[in-house]
Amino acid sequence: MIPRIELLPEKKLVGCHEEMSLSDDKTAQLWQDFGPRIKELRNRVSADKISLQIFPPKYHQKFNPSNVFIKWAAVEVGNFNNTPKGLDTLILSQGEYAVFDYKGRSSDQTIFEYIFKKWLPNSKYYIDNRPHFEVLGINYNNLDASSEEEIWIPIRTNKIE
Repeated sequence: MIPRIELLPEKKLVGCHEEMSLSDDKTAQLWQDFGPRIKELRNRVSADKISLQIFPPKYHQKFNPSNVFIKWAAVEVGNFNNTPKGLDTLILSQGEYAVFDYKGRSSDQTIFEYIFKKWLPNSKYYIDNRPHFEVLGINYNNLDASSEEEIWIPIRTNKIE
């Protein structure tokens, strides 16, 4: 699977976030809390949902399923005007991303093994210290083997120690 490389423009997101690890995954609860509130947002720019992770530096180099990160359940908005009480805002900065078009169950982690153990080490890119995210569009259904999503991995061409 070969990704497309895209320069992402700055995006404004509104949603909920939670600290978690892969071994203490709270994603389902996060979406259960946020999902009903999406209808309160009047200035969405698309019907897509965004599942976003903010990893600490070197998270992937020193991977351990109990390492903690911040997970967001969010949608993109045109501005932060009238953000409902209890929802948080996040500005996703402009940057270059490798975008993988994935088809399959979201519980199948083999795509991430491929990205981080095969594609990335054999590419000219390095992971950048910016949020990783998945775009969950109209063909997304996490329980279905034919579910579709885009996986956005922040990249750069220079190595930073």
